[in-house]
Amino acid sequence: MRAVTNSCFLLLFLGLGSAWAQSFPIKDKAITMVVPFTAGGPTDRLARDMAEALRKPLGGAAVVVENALGAGGAIATQKVARAIPDGHTLLIHHIGMATMPTLIRKPPFDVLNDFEYLGMIHEVPMTIVARPTLEANNYKQLSAWVAVQKDKVNLGNAGIGSASHLCGLLWQTATRTEMTTIQYKGVSMAMADLLGGQIDLLCDQTTNTLTYIEARKIKAYAVTGNKRLTQAALKDLPTLQEMGLKGFQVSVWHAVYAPKGLPAETKNKLHAALRSVLSDAAFVQKQEALGALMIVDKRTDPQEHKKFVAAEIAKWNPIIKAAGVYAD
Repeated sequence: MRAVTNSCFLLLFLGLGSAWAQSFPIKDKAITMVVPFTAGGPTDRLARDMAEALRKPLGGAAVVVENALGAGGAIATQKVARAIPDGHTLLIHHIGMATMPTLIRKPPFDVLNDFEYLGMIHEVPMTIVARPTLEANNYKQLSAWVAVQKDKVNLGNAGIGSASHLCGLLWQTATRTEMTTIQYKGVSMAMADLLGGQIDLLCDQTTNTLTYIEARKIKAYAVTGNKRLTQAALKDLPTLQEMGLKGFQVSVWHAVYAPKGLPAETKNKLHAALRSVLSDAAFVQKQEALGALMIVDKRTDPQEHKKFVAAEIAKWNPIIKAAGVYAD
């Protein structure tokens, strides 16, 4: 019986090995790009733009987007960590990849060791925005208003671990204020309540706030990058560093990952495809129009990408621990 069992296991192993060894991408098998957040949000929109742009460099392969929500991004991340490493399951994640090791007390994966790092795509500054009826008209006035109102201020976010949560957390730490945090299941819900005046403030990516700022449906006060932005609706907004928060800099970067154990040839093909997307004029124009900054430095290299995430983990760990917030 043992010999039969061992033979069956060997055949199964050889069969799986044969499947993984097929030339990537496997014919008639779609590539799934897993997104940890809701449809319509900034990460989802980026993933869908990338899915379209990746078809050509991957020989016309179908690339589909799957939203796997929950646990501050951990459900999607774990799903990819456990997937077959054949290149057909990818993860697109933002800064949350570097905060999960602290936000989740016992993460079911090792961010630095359970994934193949494929390279970074773009980074997006954040904007401090408010309901349209807020009386403050510039950042100095807003700062004075917050100082008086304190915990009466309702600061929304898209859920623990989201970009808006992290930005709001760092902003409160830097200004030494404690606002009332309102958590939503996705940025679209938070934005809806901001537009309706149910919450006061939100700190979110320009890719999500720009159209509302341009339409003057919300008020904008500052950007979180290290320099002012060039879009007409944003160019007059100061950076928070200009407003006295020395060293304040938050950009929401996005990158792509695959399960650990990806064959070298497949990893090289995926990395080359991602580099091709970064030079795709239509893709780049679409991202830059929303305020995103394409990453063209060494972080597009898988090894440098991994080094950057390790540094980001070290940056956010003490901030999250001091705030005492966890996703589980």
